[in-house]
Amino acid sequence: MAATHAFWLAGRQATGEETFDVTSPWDGRLVGRVAVPTDAQVEEAVAAAYAVRDEFAATPAHVRAAALDHVSRRLVERTEEIARLISAENGKPMKWARGEVGRAVSVFRFAAEESRRFNGGEAQRLDTDAGGTGRLALTRRFPRGVVLGIAPFNFPLNLCAHKIAPAIAVGAPIILKPAPATPLSGLIIGELLAETELPAGAWSVLPVANDRMPALVQDERLPVISFTGSDKVGFAIMDSVPRKHCTLELGGNGAAVVLADYASEKDLDWAATRIGTFSNYQGGQSCISVQRVVADASLYERLVPRIVAAVEAQVTGDPSDDATDVGPLVSEDAAKRVEAWVDEAVRAGARLLAGGKRDGASYAPTVLADVPPDVTISCEEVFGPVLTLSRVDGEAAAFETVNGSKYGLQAGVFTHDVQAAFRAHRALEVGGVIVGDVPSYRADQMPYGGVKQSGVGREGVRYAMDDYTYERVMVFTGLAL
Repeated sequence: MAATHAFWLAGRQATGEETFDVTSPWDGRLVGRVAVPTDAQVEEAVAAAYAVRDEFAATPAHVRAAALDHVSRRLVERTEEIARLISAENGKPMKWARGEVGRAVSVFRFAAEESRRFNGGEAQRLDTDAGGTGRLALTRRFPRGVVLGIAPFNFPLNLCAHKIAPAIAVGAPIILKPAPATPLSGLIIGELLAETELPAGAWSVLPVANDRMPALVQDERLPVISFTGSDKVGFAIMDSVPRKHCTLELGGNGAAVVLADYASEKDLDWAATRIGTFSNYQGGQSCISVQRVVADASLYERLVPRIVAAVEAQVTGDPSDDATDVGPLVSEDAAKRVEAWVDEAVRAGARLLAGGKRDGASYAPTVLADVPPDVTISCEEVFGPVLTLSRVDGEAAAFETVNGSKYGLQAGVFTHDVQAAFRAHRALEVGGVIVGDVPSYRADQMPYGGVKQSGVGREGVRYAMDDYTYERVMVFTGLAL
């Protein structure tokens, strides 16, 4: 019988009255059994976080930095073990699971570095007007309060890291809720934090069901909510608590634009290879995977067969095999949804150039052309290994096509023209423009987030630290400046 994984309540291990099973989306095997917190235990965690908020905010920077450095080092030491856990519970191929652990290592290291620099303060002379003679303002940042971090299944370690690490860096207690399908990676972070000297109550990892979240969202002791997930759920959260500070990363339908100047054989091969890989990595279950290719008509016919070949070259199969590029989706229901959207598009006139087949929770890497603009797969985030192709006449039409989406997370623009790159940066309604590559590039220290239905606020360690804190000014009077 499988051992039960405890959760982390105010810095200590605990079990509840019930458990749930975590199973592999690849073969259905039991990966782990997880204890579920009772309502009383959830209340205990929230009360402990609220009670310790002032103490934690005053914790010396070296204590917080040491804890973050410790987690970073321990993740390195346990990389292979944790990667296999991610692959088992999420279905992510090992090559991507190892990369996710490496990114989490960086997130905690960046947070340690930022915590040492954080809150040095900014001094501002106020004697620029006569009334400010002898006055100096010192502005520092202070935690808004306890953070409720709600993480998704697609990056079960690194997106938990992006909630927890910035909170610890600024001295804000955090209650982390990992995704029900993939809680084990988040619980590993709790295990590593328990090895540090952070104050009791500063963090909890609670694998509670989604239907228990409204009570936590409404709790006035949790004034900051950091949510990554669907736009429907994210905006419902924000609408339900309009006086709370919410950071929402809500996904997108990332476009890769290939402009007319990107036309050499080498250029097209590079673009096709990147598009083929990053329309399918993580099974397409990434908010910045390539869902749309918008190519100039002058090179479209040369680019399409290259993309199809790159997509068909993706190795699908067992995620525990190092050779696998594309594993299953997180569940069979997720794969059935993707299947239904592709079938709808084909019935409406789209041409299927590759893929289009489902096997349990796995869906074959798929390419569609001539997709009508009003079908679901054109309008929504597919969150699966599906790519749509469209041709446009010129740069302006390409940018207009990208902006014709309700989402605006990131876009990739393949061009050598620096002026075109700056025009894209100005014109595209997205949170990030990646020049010379797909929209799927993310460095964990850069500001990351979107506009429109893709959310509000920014992740990226220092930017999340800003979201978790607010400015407070102190004015000195009677100084000889």
